Amino acid sequence: MNKEELKLMLQEGEGYKIEFKESLSNIDKDIVAFANSSGGRIFVGVTDKGEIKGIKVSNKIKTKIQDIANNCRPVPEILLESLGNVLIVNVREGTDKPYECSSGFYKRIGSISQKLKRDEIIDFFKSEGKIRFDELINERFEYPEDFDKNRFRKFLELAGLSGLGSVEKVLLSLNVAEKQEGRLYFNNAGVLFFAKEPQRFIPWSVYTVVLFKNREGTDVIDRKEITGSLFEIVEQVMDFVRLYTKVAYRFTGKPRRENIYEYPFDAIREAVINSVMHKYYFEHGHNNILRFFPDKIRIENYWLKPRNFVLGKTVFRRNHIIADLFARIHFGEKLGTGFERIRQICKKENAPFPDIEFDDNYFYITFRQSREYLRLALAETIQKTVEKTVEKTVEKILLLMKENPKITISELSKQTGLSRRGVEWNIEKLKKEGRIRRIGGRKGGHWEVLN
Repeated sequence: MNKEELKLMLQEGEGYKIEFKESLSNIDKDIVAFANSSGGRIFVGVTDKGEIKGIKVSNKIKTKIQDIANNCRPVPEILLESLGNVLIVNVREGTDKPYECSSGFYKRIGSISQKLKRDEIIDFFKSEGKIRFDELINERFEYPEDFDKNRFRKFLELAGLSGLGSVEKVLLSLNVAEKQEGRLYFNNAGVLFFAKEPQRFIPWSVYTVVLFKNREGTDVIDRKEITGSLFEIVEQVMDFVRLYTKVAYRFTGKPRRENIYEYPFDAIREAVINSVMHKYYFEHGHNNILRFFPDKIRIENYWLKPRNFVLGKTVFRRNHIIADLFARIHFGEKLGTGFERIRQICKKENAPFPDIEFDDNYFYITFRQSREYLRLALAETIQKTVEKTVEKTVEKILLLMKENPKITISELSKQTGLSRRGVEWNIEKLKKEGRIRRIGGRKGGHWEVLN
């Protein structure tokens, strides 16, 4: 930094990433606040008003600042530089949040290093993944009373696991329970997979599915609150999608026609699995939602965006045990490659890659109709329209013949709007179908409508 840059900083004043300090007093609070936020710079020797008071910059004071940082837990990364009689402490954003100094946890709020209260510290630990919902013991769950043996047996079949010993031994090996003083305690992952009534313990694990009649999403045709274990929920959501997905047909010359569905089922299933697997379960007020519109399917998930998340690049596993359980039954993978699989499925089925939107709290993925389905559906619509138009024309010709059996081809052409050749084609077709016949010659003869 040069003098001109320093001058601009002083004019700008304190902010989210800038702090002025006349001395080293309480500098540890600012260091951990910046480390817990997005990093920042502390200008030592500058008043709150941005006036340079100055300090004596020496190796002794630099060592003292480094010792202050070293006494924080964990140790934040700092870099010291000096410009005249101003010492600049550059604090990098921490990679092992949260950071704590002797007086507690701090975070940068605007231009202030604010101490976190108890609940704020808990929320901070949650957001940084230091506390994982699926790992927490659920004190309300009683084993074996609340345990569903059938669900557990079905899971083992899907996972291809057998002959592994007692039920308790397998539960412990799956990391869904732990044993203390002879009693088996289930964590939340175990409850979500193997409880008789998972939603009695975790009500917000319900998955809402809604079918709308209109594109605005105001006219509801069907709505369901899907419950059960997480792997059962995935299949029930997909049953709903399959029930209402339209189909077009491709004729290949073989006895059986090929079904072309409106949406790529495997890609949607992958997205449903991800929404269940990576849901932020600490938030109790929001269910996962699948909204089925006339022209799209939109999945909405409350997820609380992970720090430094980059779509398609970040390997993201919020609930490690849940992800591992899904991987064991081949519902997704543990390494966060869901988006790439969705891309490959969509490419294979000639379906557009879904639209993905997210903010700090919500994640949305929207599937559009398959291009192949739209092409075939349009062709079917055109064909049906042509057939309906032809049928209406035929009915009109028959009606005109009944009203006037001696009507001429020229008169039929005039009243139907068809060309003479068009009328003759339809008459020939009706004769072959046995619906009309000509009695007598062209002159003096008449039409007889048979049915």
